[in-house]
Amino acid sequence: MEPLEPVRNGASRPVSLYGEFSVKGVRHAVSLSERELTVRRLAGSSSSGGKPAATVFSLADCLGCRAHLEEQQEGQHEEGEDVGERADSSAYFSAYFYPLRRRRRWAGAGLVRHRVEHRFRVSASGDPRVNLEEARRWARAIREGSARNRPQRTGGVCAEVRSPCKILLLLNPHSGKGQAHSLFTAHVQHMLQEASIPYTLIITERQNHARELVREADLSQWDALAIMSGDGLLFEVVNGLMEREDWEEAIKTPLGVLPGGSGNAVAASIHHYCGLQPMSGEDLLVSCGFMLCKGLVSCLDLTSVCTASNQRLFSFLSLAWGFVADVDIESEKYRYVGAARFTVGTLVRLASLRVYQGKLSYLPAEESGSYSSPEQSTESPTDVSQQISSSSDYSDSSPCTNHPLHNSCNSNNALKPKRTNLSQVSVLGPPDSLLVPFNQPVPAHWTVVSEQDFVLVLAVYQSHLSEDLIAAPASRLEDGVIHLIYVKAGISRAALLRLFLAMEKGTHLSTNCPYVVYVKARALRLEPYSPKGTITVDGELVEYGPVQAQIHGSLARLIAG
Repeated sequence: MEPLEPVRNGASRPVSLYGEFSVKGVRHAVSLSERELTVRRLAGSSSSGGKPAATVFSLADCLGCRAHLEEQQEGQHEEGEDVGERADSSAYFSAYFYPLRRRRRWAGAGLVRHRVEHRFRVSASGDPRVNLEEARRWARAIREGSARNRPQRTGGVCAEVRSPCKILLLLNPHSGKGQAHSLFTAHVQHMLQEASIPYTLIITERQNHARELVREADLSQWDALAIMSGDGLLFEVVNGLMEREDWEEAIKTPLGVLPGGSGNAVAASIHHYCGLQPMSGEDLLVSCGFMLCKGLVSCLDLTSVCTASNQRLFSFLSLAWGFVADVDIESEKYRYVGAARFTVGTLVRLASLRVYQGKLSYLPAEESGSYSSPEQSTESPTDVSQQISSSSDYSDSSPCTNHPLHNSCNSNNALKPKRTNLSQVSVLGPPDSLLVPFNQPVPAHWTVVSEQDFVLVLAVYQSHLSEDLIAAPASRLEDGVIHLIYVKAGISRAALLRLFLAMEKGTHLSTNCPYVVYVKARALRLEPYSPKGTITVDGELVEYGPVQAQIHGSLARLIAG
């Protein structure tokens, strides 16, 4: 007959394991069920009613469990040591949990993950080998229960990172306040060890180091890539994967995000999609580390962005022109204050508000058909790149071709953003079937915005633009939609400030401001008329001039629990 675990309503549920072990010198009854680990005092303080105090841990919150000897972890005792001759015959198993709990009162409202370790002493036998085997049995059962109880979100999970998982972890030591490495050793390193996840850590040394590395690496050595930085290093990794000859397979490598920079928009978006309360700083990092260790994989949309000079890159976050792009680039000088750099940059730019002239066109999201001219219908992407017309108003007539950009502002680059001219490479990635060459007008079923004076144009594909800016609250990882927001000239500084303050709670689109327009699109084209300006892609500076983009649904993979 199976042992039964008493529960509050008087019913009982089957448990797979039951034992009595010491925790800090106090005897406890420990029972493991399908979903929970229950620890109940057998001596010491009791709860009200005289019943032994019990603590219940959900296996969904468990990262791992390890069996070990008192001073040395399992498998690490010195070669030739006779376990049976140890003075202490006890063995141990340690379980690591990260349950959601309320923040400390001084830290504000909300739930965050807190680390809880329970270390159980197994001493039922005088034979240390017997005790160690029992500890291993419990550790194995808890790990298996944890794997069966991975936290689930509604929809979107397409796979799981295989177990055991090997991770290549890329860390940018200059991101944010320059504390990424210390944050890694303080939090993430321990979590990976607790989850028994082997990893290779590479600290990036220069701009585009990560891009070059993943472009050439043998990805079969790892099951996932993790990025410890702001969003800039993820930009390098995504584009490095898309520059590979085997890009179709490479871009499916699961990507883990560990926030260590200023913006951390993707990390904040993941939490929004999971229904978790907003987090920032180290709380957000611990939560993302937990998701990485759990290894649930979701699909991620990527947007192909093309410039008039045949440059093509892939974006996972945003395309910005005007106010937002100005703040992103100009606030680089305030990087030492961390995420507050964007607040400082916003106030500085509000004091001298600029208006840009240009033409904006887009394909509404409800338009699902692709565009193919007679000349394009039978051509491969490489063929399209050869359509260069001397009569073009711009430098190229092709929809887009691939050309690496060496101008990342948020990765290993604390200096002024710069570009490096490289020879053109072959077109890689899926064809942009919705786009036409720059020297052709947009198709008739596109919408051409009548206004030509803008304060900002912002195309986003995730919910957050930074940790505390919810630009597109309706966005999802794989909705296949560009959330296009533009602000027309004429808006006052006060109204624009109110707009960004409302964006902190994601309510800016319901303010009914007549100067703010929000639409959902599949593709867009932006043609600046103003001779000077700033355009960014995922916070990275790109060449100023005509640009067009098309979203490609579910192209990449992201670890998002």
